[in-house]
Amino acid sequence: MHEIRISADLVSIVLEAAQSEKLREITKVNVSFGQMIQIVPDIFRFAFMEAVKGTIAEHAELCIEIIPVRMQCRICGDEFNVKEKLFACSSCGSVDLEILTGKELFVKSIEGE
Repeated sequence: MHEIRISADLVSIVLEAAQSEKLREITKVNVSFGQMIQIVPDIFRFAFMEAVKGTIAEHAELCIEIIPVRMQCRICGDEFNVKEKLFACSSCGSVDLEILTGKELFVKSIEGE
């Protein structure tokens, strides 16, 4: 359950950003996770809501975007989204692949007043 640790880190980032921008209240937090991070959105949402209790982000809406795993074959150059954890080129079957997206973990935006 790495969601708890990630949510605690996220809350620290959000509160630090809010302080530097002199926000009184955080109304919305938009985050993006690559599919390979394997976040369970409901567990992450719960952990986040627990972590923000008693802070200026207590009533913030949390929006989670999951970025699909996209790879490029180093043999034929084909780019494709990984489906059903099949890590092989959809064109030539090679497993010599480069990960293009799917490992991200970042705060897209913080909204407040």
